[in-house]
Amino acid sequence: MAITSANQLELLQTAEAVAREKMIDPGLVVEAMEESLARAAKSRYGAEMDIRVKIDRRTGKATFTRVRTVVEDDAVENYQAEFTVEQAKQYMADPKVGDTYEEEVPPVELGRIAAQSAKQVILQKVREAERDRQYEEFKDRAGTIINGIVKREEYGNVIVDIGRGEGILRRNEKIGRESYRPNDRIRCYIKDVRREVRGPQIFLSRTAPEFMAELFKMEVPEIYDGIIEIKAVARDPGSRAKIGVISYDNSIDPVGACVGMRGSRVQAVVNELQGEKIDIIPWNEDMPTFLVNALQPAEVSKVVLDEDAERIEVVVPDEQLSLAIGRRGQNVRLASQLTGLDIDILTEEEESARRQKEFEERTQLFVGALDVDEFFAQLLVSEGFTNLEEVAYVELDELTVIDGVDEETAEELQARARDVLEAQAAEALERARALGAEDSLIEFEGLTPQMVEALAKDDVKTLEDFATCADWELAGGWTTIDGQRVKDDGVLEPFDVSLEEAQTMVMTARVLLGWVDPTELEAEADDTEADEGSEETEEV
Repeated sequence: MAITSANQLELLQTAEAVAREKMIDPGLVVEAMEESLARAAKSRYGAEMDIRVKIDRRTGKATFTRVRTVVEDDAVENYQAEFTVEQAKQYMADPKVGDTYEEEVPPVELGRIAAQSAKQVILQKVREAERDRQYEEFKDRAGTIINGIVKREEYGNVIVDIGRGEGILRRNEKIGRESYRPNDRIRCYIKDVRREVRGPQIFLSRTAPEFMAELFKMEVPEIYDGIIEIKAVARDPGSRAKIGVISYDNSIDPVGACVGMRGSRVQAVVNELQGEKIDIIPWNEDMPTFLVNALQPAEVSKVVLDEDAERIEVVVPDEQLSLAIGRRGQNVRLASQLTGLDIDILTEEEESARRQKEFEERTQLFVGALDVDEFFAQLLVSEGFTNLEEVAYVELDELTVIDGVDEETAEELQARARDVLEAQAAEALERARALGAEDSLIEFEGLTPQMVEALAKDDVKTLEDFATCADWELAGGWTTIDGQRVKDDGVLEPFDVSLEEAQTMVMTARVLLGWVDPTELEAEADDTEADEGSEETEEV
């Protein structure tokens, strides 16, 4: 087929038709045609030539040009596409390096193979443009709900027609009991949109917590308007879910608004989620209070929060234990997901037994160390004393309030406690030296002999060793591995050294060793205070 003999407008008509069908810019199709014709021309005139094709957007006329570039005399590599300044003077006036010379060449005849190659180039370009268009259209729709039609199922994954593209609902993103047939209507949450080699991949989900939140936003106008906010969602897809909500208008009950008249609003969400039971819980900034609400319908007797460990201990009546845990641990698991805390559930009987054990251990500690009878030791424990340090260094007034303890008795108790502590410190110091602890570490301010012994056992024997430690290695911490929180034990954790205290001690050691300039630390501290001050000003 010769370009000159064809209807020149046919190229533009074809481009328009393809662009309309694929919903892409006609200019992209024309550019693909230009590239395909240029490739065909190169196969006719020679691959080393720089042949370019320009199709007039109004008339459809294709113009073939050969382009040559002016280069330095010793830089000519391709004699068909490059020439020197001297050679260029035959065709150009005052040529310079970098100038190009274009000359029109006769159009080529497209044989069967060339035409097939041109078709492949056009199809490839159209596919790329279609993928770019699809990605641009859906990338900003991630995090929203979309309606689609089931096309087919492949290895448990559902391919969904979502209009101008296809989405994939993976097997693990389906609600367990669901099954689909071609042409079924389906509503999904767009979880992620990625640009991949084979084209944009649109990943859908029906198990994501965000899917439930978006469904409530569609059913409850107050959520859509921002009067009510969904603070947290936890799901066991297809079975049960918990959702925490808060109202910013005191006249609107967030739970009632989400439930709706006779449960109409929540029932619409339940029906979409194949009968998934939903507990709607009022949000509370006080985490223990929120957790008590989240564990409903179980009743809670007592809550103890450990903020550092992000753990919470819940005590329930004996008959409420199974209800609090739920079937296969479902209730406590969802409550844990909702609050972001690890939850330990104890019965009142178990908690009482543990408290009794702690009481007995502390009683025996005071009996053995202070040489007092069991009754007197129990009095100390009942008053809240837990260790010898508290007895040794507390104000006398706090001891004399105990029945039968006068000032002289209190002083005697403190003297005995200090003697025991000093003896323990001397023994710990002796063991630390035997382990190889050096004076630089022993004399470091803030470390007790027991701490030095613990460090020496962990092969930290010099101030240099101590200065290389990370704060979490000393104070302990938590690490998240594969979504599970794992405890990191710290060397000084048994001595109640906080992360901030550990960080301060390590930085002090580095300053003493000359590793850190103290003026730089002061400057950083000043900058931090200034930033905090500016943030407070902005908030005001």
